[in-house]
Amino acid sequence: MTQNTRTRRVAAAAGRLLPDEAGPGRILRAVDRLERFSGADRMLDKIRDAVRGVPLGPVRDGLHGRWLGHPVHPLLVQLPIGSWLSAAVLDFIPGQRRAVRTLIATGLLSATPAAVSGLVDWAELHRQQMRVGAVHATANMAALALYTGSLTTRLRGREARGKLLGLAGLGAVAAGGALGGHLAYRQASGANHAEHVPHLVSPGWHPVAELADLPDARPVQREIDGIAVVVVRQGPRTVYVLAERCSHMAGPLSEGTVENGCLRCPWHGSVFRLSDGWNVQGPATAPQPAFDTRIVDDRVEARLRTS
Repeated sequence: MTQNTRTRRVAAAAGRLLPDEAGPGRILRAVDRLERFSGADRMLDKIRDAVRGVPLGPVRDGLHGRWLGHPVHPLLVQLPIGSWLSAAVLDFIPGQRRAVRTLIATGLLSATPAAVSGLVDWAELHRQQMRVGAVHATANMAALALYTGSLTTRLRGREARGKLLGLAGLGAVAAGGALGGHLAYRQASGANHAEHVPHLVSPGWHPVAELADLPDARPVQREIDGIAVVVVRQGPRTVYVLAERCSHMAGPLSEGTVENGCLRCPWHGSVFRLSDGWNVQGPATAPQPAFDTRIVDDRVEARLRTS
């Protein structure tokens, strides 16, 4: 077999792994099958319920990243990944044993808050995301075990084995990172599911509903420019309008409950202030698009609030 033939065969095999004009490729098909695998759902439900049951109070919103305006987990994972990647580079440079050990230890320490924030986010995902997220977490736990073994082995003077364990750990981190990217970008985990609303609603006032048709203190769904909104009337002539789909996971706010001037999402419990859409409680990290309202001849009109 010639070298060119070998090269073509390797290229063809690699090509079958990746998407092309013929289809999604083996890797993406495997992840899609993972999304549909239901064999571990009962165990995942128990873990989810346990995570939700931990009395974290306001710390839970902090771990979600409400203070940051988007999930904090992607930010926290930069330190362990960066530390371990740097350690792998320094492993090929003589005289860097102490620096490599320091970097591995830094990665192990910083992985804990990253893992906790990811676990809290994971407990508020939908079923298909939870399945992929569980394998993502498993890959990262394998990386933790491998890097713990790498550091322990190095401290015992067995550098060669420590390097091999470190490279294996980096491979596990890469696999977990790829699944994390699938979660974030293909499955839209952590994305703002209401971000599109300000770009689709045209400027100006739009008719929403007849005032007499709106029940008091009960959310109802209406449309503005083909975009679903939730409308809440409180009192004789006070009406609030927000985007209908929750910014967290697109839950239907019209099926939620009105509580103390706020609207609670029925899916994961995010709470939005009716007056301006502010997310007063997570897991939502982004506010809800809000509309100014007015009543003209007993007809409610609304326009998108731009500031």
